[in-house]
Amino acid sequence: GSAEIERGLSAIEAFDNALHTAEVRARDAQQGVAGLTPPDLAGLELEATSLREELSAAEIRHGSLVERRRALAATVGKIGAAGAELAALEAAYADAGRISQVARGDNPFRMSFQRFVLAALLDDVLISASRRLHSMSKGRYRLQRVTREGGRRRPGGLDLEVDDAYTGRTRAVTTLSGGEGFQAALALALGLADVVQSYAGGIRLDTMFIDEGFGSLDPEALELAIDTLVDLQASGRLIGVISHVPELKERIPTRLEVLAGTAGSHARFSAAP
Repeated sequence: GSAEIERGLSAIEAFDNALHTAEVRARDAQQGVAGLTPPDLAGLELEATSLREELSAAEIRHGSLVERRRALAATVGKIGAAGAELAALEAAYADAGRISQVARGDNPFRMSFQRFVLAALLDDVLISASRRLHSMSKGRYRLQRVTREGGRRRPGGLDLEVDDAYTGRTRAVTTLSGGEGFQAALALALGLADVVQSYAGGIRLDTMFIDEGFGSLDPEALELAIDTLVDLQASGRLIGVISHVPELKERIPTRLEVLAGTAGSHARFSAAP
């Protein structure tokens, strides 16, 4: 009937409208993709796979770094605790450490406590020795201890130098001539004897023996050295000189001479006329 016709016409009209709409959308879509190049899906898939692999590796590295950071944080904590413990120990043993530095000579002069004590005793020896040497050298030389800061290769504090009045400068004792060196050694020996007596609670060194060395002196220096020994003898000491220098025989009243012979050597006492 007429009702069925009306429904058919409505269905046809709806279909036509839907078709028109689809055709418009298809035409718009064709216009929109005009001139476009289809994407390389295979290449994009490969790139996506590579990126996924990089992401996985980055996640692994991130996990490793997080673990390392955790370990480092724990180490920092241990270092802090050790630092606090070390500070406490340094405070507790500061005095002992300072004493150790002093004892082993950890200073610019590399002078240990033992060498410091010896240096103080040596200064006393040098006072007496310089007085003797000054007299034997006719006012030219005095001995003194090197107090300048030295190098790091050898300990300091006990090195000697000579104050030369002729130049107004100090120089090493090794620059002295043979005769001057003997004078310095003799002066040191006499100075040491003086200091030993003063430090030994009244003990007196009544006898001294001096071995060779006078042969290196010129006549004037020999005379001054002998005068020094004569002064010592006058103070009550017995001075023994071991020497081959003929000039000494004339100045020494009592001599023990050793004579060599074919049957061996023998000794005899003799006195100067």
